[in-house]
Amino acid sequence: MIDVEVVQLLVSPSHRLDGRPSDGPAPGPDDERVPRAEVRARLGLVGDRYYAQPAHRDASVTIMSAENLPTDIDPAVDLRQTRRNVLLRGVGIDAYVGATISLDCGPGPVRFSVNRPARPCAWMNVTVGPGAQRALRDKGGVRCTPLDDGVLTVGPARFAVLSEPAPSAPRR
Repeated sequence: MIDVEVVQLLVSPSHRLDGRPSDGPAPGPDDERVPRAEVRARLGLVGDRYYAQPAHRDASVTIMSAENLPTDIDPAVDLRQTRRNVLLRGVGIDAYVGATISLDCGPGPVRFSVNRPARPCAWMNVTVGPGAQRALRDKGGVRCTPLDDGVLTVGPARFAVLSEPAPSAPRR
């Protein structure tokens, strides 16, 4: 187990980045960050736009490493701009695609299947700043399926890898 910090949690009831980036984000609350998020197995974060959406069952929760935020582009960048759900400090989460992990914020561990990378889109150049999409390439976080009901909270947490990712094929 590794000591980590849940820096921020974002539960957004609406899709703010639909359509063309040149049109700008859709209106919504100024701040959708929360101190606590309820997790439901195979459904996601209660109240989030991807909760219980069949098309997003394997990607209902996104986790990102705070160390990968492009603070050189915008020193104040956070989950409000990247639209990820969980911001962790202390672990390179992008390395765990294919693994099963657990995150324990105190009330008990919540397991996640880390299914695939959360690839940055052109919206990052609008919400964070020019060059953000490129800066987040291969480090934009991961898309996960929660395997347990539980609670995530901002603050100290314990991170564990329960099953390692399969070895990747060599790149040509």
